[in-house]
Amino acid sequence: YEDRVANAFNIGVVFGQRTQLWWDLPVRDSFDLLRSIYRIPENKFRSNYKELADALGLDSLLHVPVRKLSLGQRMRCDLAASLLHGPKILYLDEPTIGLDLIAKDNVRQILKKINSLNGVTIILTTHDMDDIEALCDRIIIIDEGQIAYVGTMDQLKADHVRHKILEVEFHDYNPELTSLPMLTVIKSEANKKWLRFDQGGASIHEVISTLFKDYCVKDISIHEPKVEDVVKSLYENGPASFSQTVLK
Repeated sequence: YEDRVANAFNIGVVFGQRTQLWWDLPVRDSFDLLRSIYRIPENKFRSNYKELADALGLDSLLHVPVRKLSLGQRMRCDLAASLLHGPKILYLDEPTIGLDLIAKDNVRQILKKINSLNGVTIILTTHDMDDIEALCDRIIIIDEGQIAYVGTMDQLKADHVRHKILEVEFHDYNPELTSLPMLTVIKSEANKKWLRFDQGGASIHEVISTLFKDYCVKDISIHEPKVEDVVKSLYENGPASFSQTVLK
C-alpha cells in the first residue's frame, strides 16, 4: 500500500456498469487524458491504440461523446482505455455485457493475446459461462459469500460431469434401443434420438460400437453438458455438491 500510486500504473480495470471515460467528451479526448494521467510515451500510446482499435473496431467511435454510445460500444471503449498503458494485471467485471457475438469474440481474442504474449494477469468476474470457458485456466466459484470451489475448468468437468448426450441419426427409421438399456431417451423425432449416457457402467466406446452393430446408424455426435449447466446443478444441489479444494 505504501507504493499504491506506482502500483496503480500496473493495474487496469473495467466495470460493466461504470465507465472510466469522461461522459461529455468524445472518446478520443478521454484516451488523450488517460495518456497524460498514465504518462504513456507517444510511440507506445500509438502502438497500443492501433492494436486495440483494430481488434475492437473503435475508429468510428473516436469523435462520439461517451454519453451517446450504446452499452456495447462503451464497453469496447472502456476495455481499450484500461489497456492503453499496458498494465500487468487487469480486473474485469462483466467485460462482454451488451456486446454482440462478433464483438464478444474479438474481446476474448484480444484478452487471450495480452495474457499469452504480454503476460498480463487477468482476474475476471462474470455470469457468462462462455467467457469463462474461453478465457479462464483457473476458476473460483462463490456460494453465499464463501469460496465453494477452486480449480481448473478440466477439474470441474472431471469432478462433476457424470454423463454425456449422444445425438444419433438413423438411416430410415427410429428404432427401440432394446440392446442398450443404459441409455435414456431424452428426445425423439423423425429418425433422430437424443440419448443420455451415464458414465460408470459400460464405456462410451462399447455403447457406440453396439449402436453401429445393432442399428442402422447414419450419424452420431457426442456432447458434454455445458459448463453453465454444471455450475447451475452445483448451486441447485447446495454446498455438499462442490468439491472442496484449497487455495494455493
